[in-house]
Amino acid sequence: MATKTTKKAAKKTVRKSPARKTASKATAKKAASPPTAAQLAGQWDDFRDSFGTLKAEIQKAIVGYDDLLTDTLVAIFAQGHVLLEGVPGLGKTFLVKTISEVLGVESGRIQCTPDLMPADILGTQIVNEDDSGRRTLHFEKGPVFANIILVDEVNRATPKTQAALLEVMQERSVTAGGETHVLPAPFFVLATQNPMEMEGTYPLPEAQLDRFLFKVHVPFPDVEALVEISRRTTGAAQTELNQVLDRDRLIGMQQALAHVPIADPYVEYAAKLVLATHPDSEAADERVKRYVAYGSSPRGLQALVKGAKAYALLDGRTAATDVDIRRAAKVALRHRMILNFEGEAESLDVEALLDDVIASVKVPG
Repeated sequence: MATKTTKKAAKKTVRKSPARKTASKATAKKAASPPTAAQLAGQWDDFRDSFGTLKAEIQKAIVGYDDLLTDTLVAIFAQGHVLLEGVPGLGKTFLVKTISEVLGVESGRIQCTPDLMPADILGTQIVNEDDSGRRTLHFEKGPVFANIILVDEVNRATPKTQAALLEVMQERSVTAGGETHVLPAPFFVLATQNPMEMEGTYPLPEAQLDRFLFKVHVPFPDVEALVEISRRTTGAAQTELNQVLDRDRLIGMQQALAHVPIADPYVEYAAKLVLATHPDSEAADERVKRYVAYGSSPRGLQALVKGAKAYALLDGRTAATDVDIRRAAKVALRHRMILNFEGEAESLDVEALLDDVIASVKVPG
């Protein structure tokens, strides 16, 4: 009895020890303390240098596409997903494979077809039998359980499968059989779609397009690029790529980007750009009121601010301004402006409307 009492007393003493409480608080405070100005400056310099090295390594295998590579990598470091739109044969799939190899993260691929089901991409519960003969349910993970996912021809999947995929993009987890399975970090999706061939496709609804941070157009290469592509792909020599980053360093760069400051007047400027895409807003241009059915959601504002922070660092500045917001405007808003029937009938160019929006909003200062 005395022994039991002594043990209880010892447990009480350990639990209430002020020294342990103080040490725990100090450790938690140290872990939660924000980086100093000197640390941030070092992280931002490392971000700039690593970004340049990463892009140069990718361009060993990818010909041209300078702006496309910059926009895609900015979205990755801003912890967002990218929708790549271009005709077949432009190397969209090869681009994603190259990026995953150079980043040093695990990649997965989903080839979308009309018969693809949600369980084919998320995973499914299967019945296993253990050594004793008892049957148990086991979750078999799908291809989404990787760091970078290529979703090829996303508009060929049925709406049911598209919805399942885009839910994962938002939640970054899969729920099956009452259990939640968290996806590995970092996690981002690079989806491709062909704008030309519409037969047998299911265009992404507006709400699902909004899940992509950026929509990037893949241009057709010029003569010089075509000749260089021919040299690299028809010869005997193979391009060897080096891994530039790893998972932990990639996450560190994402966190460093989040600490880049942006003054309130510039955030307000970005918000006014978003409002100017809405046809029912007083700030909207006459052409927007006439040809646009829906404007950008608040996610468009988040994309503008996140993108502006990255473009500022890449331009050698430590704070984002209106210049960086305008640099991000096209890739952040082009898929968030939905034309109405009149705009579709006249085959209106959303890019031209965005130029009007940018010109109509007054720059701070």
